[in-house]
Amino acid sequence: MSSPRVRKIADRIQVIVAEMLERRIKDPRLGFVTITDVRLTGDGQQASLFYTVLGGEEEMKSTAAALESAKGILRSEVAKQLGTRTAPTLTFIHDALPDEARALDEVLARAKAQDEAVAASRGTAYAGEEDPYKKPRDADDDEADGDDEDR
Repeated sequence: MSSPRVRKIADRIQVIVAEMLERRIKDPRLGFVTITDVRLTGDGQQASLFYTVLGGEEEMKSTAAALESAKGILRSEVAKQLGTRTAPTLTFIHDALPDEARALDEVLARAKAQDEAVAASRGTAYAGEEDPYKKPRDADDDEADGDDEDR
């Protein structure tokens, strides 16, 4: 577990890098990129920045190249805005979580469609009676049963 101080610095790094990518980095290779998470080591020396890119494989590769080329500018800006003694080394990692979530959603949608198909083919006939629960007996039924015992 990371300390609250490390988590606060990681959150600040995420904001700084996201703002830099949005406003100051003007690389045409940079696509629609989102910084999803930052993980900082306990000593603050290395920061792993997870990002996602809107688009296909080509956009992902060009964005990775743009991030690698802008790494020095981003690190100097992070150091300047954090005001810490040392600036963390930035490592950009493509976040595969949205892709995995999308695949999981597709699997769940297929399972739901199969369940609906099985339910549709099952039909609406009851296995037993329509209402399988016992009902309280009426007082008239009790008297009728009592008369049969007397005879």
